This record gives sequence, structure tokens and C-alpha cells, in this order.
Amino acid sequence: MQNKKALLRWFFVFLSIFIISLILWNTYAFFNQLKDNERNKMHIWAAAQNEFEQTDLNEDEDISNIVLQVLQSNSTTPMVVYSHKEDTYDVRNIVEKETDPEKLRASRRQLAEQFTSEYKPIEIRFKDEVLQTIYYGNSPIINKLKYYPIALILIILLFFTALYFFFQTSKSSEQNKLWAGMAKETAHQIGTPLSSLVGWTEILKQEKVNASYIAEMEKDIDRLKTITERFSKIGSTPTLTKMDIVSETRQSFDYLKSRTSKLIEFELHLPVNPVYVQLNSQLYGWTIENMVKNAIDAMKGKGRVTISIEATSKYARLLISDTGKGIQKRNFRKVFNPGYTTKTRGWGLGLSLVRRIIEEYHRGKIRVLKSSLGEGTTMEILLKIVR
Repeated sequence: MQNKKALLRWFFVFLSIFIISLILWNTYAFFNQLKDNERNKMHIWAAAQNEFEQTDLNEDEDISNIVLQVLQSNSTTPMVVYSHKEDTYDVRNIVEKETDPEKLRASRRQLAEQFTSEYKPIEIRFKDEVLQTIYYGNSPIINKLKYYPIALILIILLFFTALYFFFQTSKSSEQNKLWAGMAKETAHQIGTPLSSLVGWTEILKQEKVNASYIAEMEKDIDRLKTITERFSKIGSTPTLTKMDIVSETRQSFDYLKSRTSKLIEFELHLPVNPVYVQLNSQLYGWTIENMVKNAIDAMKGKGRVTISIEATSKYARLLISDTGKGIQKRNFRKVFNPGYTTKTRGWGLGLSLVRRIIEEYHRGKIRVLKSSLGEGTTMEILLKIVR
């Protein structure tokens, strides 16, 4: 099935290239045919001009009328007529803005040189003497038509670009649906053993097991419930409520600190007074967890993580700093791209998920505030304060 799709895709690609080549070739042939017609028309006009110069208009009125009609019929081809005896330049079908005689003559001479590169000039002779030389260029329609292939190529490129992005978006949408479905299914699968664990803790309580053990087990069960809720929310719009970001940060901090290696030093700097923002507790906790775990990975399991909150007039400013290996400045934005990771077995989804939670769900902002190689990184999250 995949091979058939690949063959069909390549068939359409080659068919498109063939059609494009055919259109361009026909356009080129049509352009050359127009130029040939322009050349023939000018030779007829030059012959009429020659006849006009040699014919006595009073002697043969019929011929003179035909000659005049031919001369007057060409109203599109721009031309410069140089008269050798008078040493003058005259123009036809050209709009001139210059009024100074010297500048006008220089402009016409320059135009004659330009036309020479487009068509071979036509000489009008009488008894082997060159009376006039006609310099002519492309008519307006030919000048417009010569840009047609470029415009056509641009349109085709835009079409293929739009088609490419459509397929990429479609593919990305399908992958997002797949991941969302897998996440929801995972949450459903976790639910069954989780219910069983809750039952076992009740049995252990009746068996008079050490209460501290059961308390820790219940904490982990609550944690599993939180994780289940997180996965079940993927693919759906979460509910935001007015919450104190200070207390929510402290809860996440305490949980992570109690379950992290003693080689990691934790510092917490929080305001004394509550700071209220629109928040989803589960997703915000997931954000803190992902960012702290990234910081620990950057420090290779040993160092200091500092979490602080500052309240400005509009925003709650959350800063998470580490003493890890740091990030190069050119990668400040890349770290949030899906799949970007510096770990050999990493998926590169942590910070991508964090950005989606903060920017799409909470309408906040997240960025790498500062980072130095070998010294550490500070991440910044801004959430709008609600009164």
C-alpha cells in the first residue's frame, strides 16, 4: 500500500514537471513567433517608408494612400528613425518627457542603441545611398509577455509550496490526533491498576501497617491520579480557574524536592502574599515538573535549581534557574521545537509541551531569559495577574 502511494506521488510529480515544461516551451515558442511577426511588420513598414520617400504623392494617389495606411497602421512598435542627411532622430510610438533639445537628442540616440540589442536595424536606401536607419524595439505586449514565464514559475512554486504545507499540516494533524488518542488510552489503562492500589492501601490500613508508609503510598497514588488527569486532558481545552500561583508552585516544589537526589540543591523564593492568575493546576504542575527535570538533566544530576516568583503590575513572573551546561544563544528558540533534544535518548517533547501549556492554554509567555555555556540557564514564564 505504501509503495503504491509512493509511486502515485512520484507519478503526479513527474506529470506536473512535464506539464510545466510543456507550458514553458509553448510560451517560449509563442514569444519567438510574436517577435518574428514584429520583425516582419517592421520590414513592411520600412518598405512603405522607403516608398513614401521615393514616390511623388501627387502623381500616384492610389499608391500614396496605401503607403500612408501602412505607415499609420503601426501604432504599437516603438521606433527611432535616424535621417543621415539631416543628422536627426525622430521617434514614433514613444512618449517623451524631455524638452531640452540636447538632452532629447542624447536620449533618442541612447534609445536607438538599446533597440539595436533587440532587433537588427533596418536601412532605407535610394540608389545605394542610405537615407534612413530605423531602430525599433519590442511592443508593449511583447515586453509584458516576456515576464509571463517568470510569473508562471512563481505561481507554480507558490502552488507547490501551498500543497506541501497542506500535506505537512494534514500529516501533523493526524499525528496530533494519534498522540492525543494514545495519551487518553494510556490514562484509561492507568486507571484500572490505580483503583486497585487505592483498595490495597485501605487493606493495609486495616492491617495496622506503619502509617508513614501508607501516607507516602497515598502521595504517590495521588501523583498517579494527577498524571492520569494530565494525559486525559491532552487534545482538549483545559478549564482555567483563578488560583494562587504561589501555593501551586510551592506544592510542586515540595513534591519534586522530596523525590529528587540529595545531590540537587533546591532554592525557593516566593512572595509572602498570594498572586492570583488563571491556572489549570494539573497542567501547571506538569510544566514545573518538566522544567525542573530538564534543569536536572542539564546539570547531569548534580547542582542547584532555583525557583522564584516576582509579581509586577501586570504579570506573575516565574523564573527557574539551574547551574547546568547552558544553551547556545542561537538555540534559545529551538529548544521549544518538538523533537529538539541534546540527550541521546531524549524525545524532545518536554519543553515543546511546556510552551503549548503556557502559550496556547494559559495565554502566557515563555522564553530562555539568559544562558551561559558551563554556567547555567534561566527560563522565564509570564502569566497575566487577575485581580
